[in-house]
Amino acid sequence: MKPTTRPTAWPRKLAHAGLIGVALIFLIVFLLLPLATVFYEALQQGFKAYFHGMAQPEALDSMRLTLLVAAIAVPLNLVFGVAAAWAMARFDFPGKSILGAFIDLPFSVSPVISGLLYVLLFGAHGWFGPWLDKHNIDIIFAVPGLVLATVFVTLPFVARELIPLMQAQGTEEEEAARVLGANGWQMFFRVTLPNIRWALLYGVLLCNARAMGEFGAVSVVSGHILGLTTTMPLEVEVLYNEYDYVGAFAVASLLAMLALLTLTLKTVLEWRYGDQIASHNAARH
Repeated sequence: MKPTTRPTAWPRKLAHAGLIGVALIFLIVFLLLPLATVFYEALQQGFKAYFHGMAQPEALDSMRLTLLVAAIAVPLNLVFGVAAAWAMARFDFPGKSILGAFIDLPFSVSPVISGLLYVLLFGAHGWFGPWLDKHNIDIIFAVPGLVLATVFVTLPFVARELIPLMQAQGTEEEEAARVLGANGWQMFFRVTLPNIRWALLYGVLLCNARAMGEFGAVSVVSGHILGLTTTMPLEVEVLYNEYDYVGAFAVASLLAMLALLTLTLKTVLEWRYGDQIASHNAARH
């Protein structure tokens, strides 16, 4: 006697194959094809032209500035994210829900709007502009403005990785450490930090990737001063508008490689520490 489920097996398999095919086509068209185009255009005139495009003084300045801004913004968000997660997960206080809303604010506000807000605050005609000008302090159209804009748009990444995990973990282990005589720093470095290390590393990776690739907010506050306030995404726009396509795609390819490096590190973490990350993801939900 033939199994009764056989007549429905092929439609089900066809449905699965169709869904997989749609997903693959979507990935190829919207992700892999644009990524391949970046490297194809960058290398279209050979490696000599490619490295010449990346070795231009303005391009090198944009790379140094991008690394500098990320090197300042990421540690600041690391400290803020840990402190905010600690406060949200360990204490009840008035305004706790408001703090959570403010942490998520950069997700809902356009980066361009956030850049304009800093211009309104620290620009020449902003609230603090006259005082800053009087004391010869430059924020807008200078590196401090780029750092402020980058810190704003990357602010939620570390905190939002840590808060659900620390809330799910509870306080039992930390309370036990305090009962055994550990002070605050000992409790943090020996109990809290080991328990949140993978979520913290995840948040730092995402924060760094966004800091290096941010365009909208830094575009508003940068002033597009070549060699001084143009980060790599802005340099790509400048080179493209000047019809230097090889240089534009060469710098864009470097940004793409940084993104791929971030993805590779994330994949290695998932492969090496899959159990801990799975428990972390379960805690988030």
